[in-house]
Amino acid sequence: MQFLPALLVTILAAIASPAAAQPVQLATRLVTDGLDMPLFATAPAGDPRLFVLEQTGRIRIVADGALLERPFLDLSGSVSNGNEQGLLGLAFHPDYAENGRFFVNYTDGDGDTQVVAYTVSADANVADPASATTLLTIDQPARNHNGGWLGFGPDGLLYIGMGDGGGAGDRQNRAQNPNELLGKLLRIHVDGATPYTIPPANPYAAGGGAPEIFAIGLRNPWRIDFDGDLIYIADVGQNAQEEIDVIGTADAGANLGWRIMEGDACFQAETCNRDGLVLPIYTYSHDSGGCSITGGYVYRGKAIPELDGHYFFADFCDGRVHSLTYSEGTAGNVTDWTDQLGTPGAITSFGEDSAGELYITTIEGNLLQLVRAE
Repeated sequence: MQFLPALLVTILAAIASPAAAQPVQLATRLVTDGLDMPLFATAPAGDPRLFVLEQTGRIRIVADGALLERPFLDLSGSVSNGNEQGLLGLAFHPDYAENGRFFVNYTDGDGDTQVVAYTVSADANVADPASATTLLTIDQPARNHNGGWLGFGPDGLLYIGMGDGGGAGDRQNRAQNPNELLGKLLRIHVDGATPYTIPPANPYAAGGGAPEIFAIGLRNPWRIDFDGDLIYIADVGQNAQEEIDVIGTADAGANLGWRIMEGDACFQAETCNRDGLVLPIYTYSHDSGGCSITGGYVYRGKAIPELDGHYFFADFCDGRVHSLTYSEGTAGNVTDWTDQLGTPGAITSFGEDSAGELYITTIEGNLLQLVRAE
């Protein structure tokens, strides 16, 4: 994610590319405002509440449509939040209702990534800050490209999206280096041994690279989604293209291409060796007005069945919301929703509640729900 100053993110007027006809009329509904740079919204399985991350270090709860005053967890004293740093990721254990475990990803006072496990307290709306158990500490050489997403796959394993460590062009080639955790999608098993164990199917579980790695070749994955066994990855580009990649949970060792390629083009070269690379299913050019993709979710809610199977994404710079469908390696039904939704703001993330309904967070402090237009 490229976090630009809010005053510089006046929504750009861009020319819409050809798109599919909208299958339904959509609108956004304001759920709450006054949030401090919200970056994500999620919920435990079967839980009617919504948990919202603030970049400055707090997890807030929306219950019965109201924003609770007391944070679920306040890490503002431990988090660095300048540029692209901050509290960046939250994932609830699939068995959260039974074990109360959840996991956060943030940059600490030195700017390094911390992946930490917590448990809820006796009060369901308040976490136990003393329960912190650090799983991973990853050195960050710069203040951008931290990644930060984490989530549980259908295999019950915890996946962690890591950017390439920042600096233009990944000059140290970290994303292609199997001994570096930067520029990767990581996968660990958090049940059993403390702090975690390595899934035996990870490509370097037996050696030859960092055993936590699941896939390589990412620049700055800004939001990832599981749809069954498929993994949708929105990877922020350098200066030319934004991309969406799709791989499966069985594709251990996949190479998403950075810095050999940016999107579907060779990076800073006329030709490159594409053998073994997973090419994106969809790209768009910065010439369209966008500059930093914000990945979302495949809609699987019940309120708007016409959208079933549509993957929603946006761009932080132009504020436009799009969707597409994916089948057998090909993206289709690319839809631009601007004529219905306008540009809701500088979209930092999408969110999903336990019923599969979708939300949008904006740098201006708003949490919006995607709803059927009345």
